[in-house]
Amino acid sequence: MSITRQFILAAGGTGGHMVPAHALAGELMRRGHRVALVTDERGRRIPGLFGDVEVHVMPAGRMAGGPLGWFKAWESIRAGRTMARRLYRDCQPTAVVGFGGYPALPALLAALDRGIATAVHEQNAVLGRVNRLLARRVDAIATAYPDVERLKPRFAGKVALVGNPVREEVKAIGRQRFPDPGLDGPLRLLVTGGSQGATILSTVVPEGLGLLPPELRDRIEVVQQCRPDDIERVRATYTSLGIKAELATYLEDLPAVLAASHLVVARAGASTIAELTVAGRPAILVPLPSAMDDHQTVNAREMTQAGGARTIVQRAFTPKALADAVVELAGEPEALIAAAAHARACGRPGATEALADLVEGFGRTPVMDGLPVRKKKRGRRPAAPRLVAGSARA
Repeated sequence: MSITRQFILAAGGTGGHMVPAHALAGELMRRGHRVALVTDERGRRIPGLFGDVEVHVMPAGRMAGGPLGWFKAWESIRAGRTMARRLYRDCQPTAVVGFGGYPALPALLAALDRGIATAVHEQNAVLGRVNRLLARRVDAIATAYPDVERLKPRFAGKVALVGNPVREEVKAIGRQRFPDPGLDGPLRLLVTGGSQGATILSTVVPEGLGLLPPELRDRIEVVQQCRPDDIERVRATYTSLGIKAELATYLEDLPAVLAASHLVVARAGASTIAELTVAGRPAILVPLPSAMDDHQTVNAREMTQAGGARTIVQRAFTPKALADAVVELAGEPEALIAAAAHARACGRPGATEALADLVEGFGRTPVMDGLPVRKKKRGRRPAAPRLVAGSARA
């Protein structure tokens, strides 16, 4: 039985929050439901997302800047919550789903005020601040990792492991055979520091590759994302070392580059880890030390423990440390193929569908699934979905 329902997705204005929300929106609409997005000005400006979705921009403050900053933030949150209440009165959503970030907070608070079902999705291996604030009150917590720090054990009954949605092009990579470089074929290395690049990768990676044994260094072919200020310096270093390198400030078709790569050097953001594991690409991970709650270090843990990656903290990320890690992972074809398989074993390509299944479960009637409809102070709240722990690796 298919029943069209209205869902509100609330996401902060960064790609890490917006991309999973965009993936869920597409899947819910494919299933015949209506979807609207609540975000901030930054979120609205991110290109290529939510083109067919109704977007509502609402104020949301960030709790920073001392008492005066907190007061201003709370005033913005109150204004956003009032706007969200009016929106819900008009559209009568079945559920509101938050993806973290302060812009999601007013939308979720308004839903809780009105007795609307709520869920949050946590992309990182550390529960974010907004999700921590609301964990006790929401109906479901969807996670991308089996172990999430700052998530209290008493909430285990509302937790569902779904993974982190990735693009279809990345899923396709994981369905292909890993490109075995053999003993003397080209060894293609992708270096990326996220949307803005990372100067430390531009500084350490070329020198580190120059320390490789000659028989391995001569096989290296690099595709590297660099900051504009770094690109000519990096180009000169690779030229002096005789290493083939293609440099760009932005990689327009990252999935195609990833598909051709044997090894990746990258930060450990949630989306990066999700794409590496779904694609089945081994990696050397350098977590961003300034990330909130050091969540990138925790993000890298599962893939590293499985044998699909090596993690080097930034303070220890030297040319020699990089060279040693490259030799360990890629010095022998069998080691590289095994690392790729270990990376892929951590992937959850069914994350989008699993998250949609969870969200779609809200609003199902007792006739549809046999669950009692719970009541709340402000009236009937749609029945919460039955949570089933799983890896979404289908």
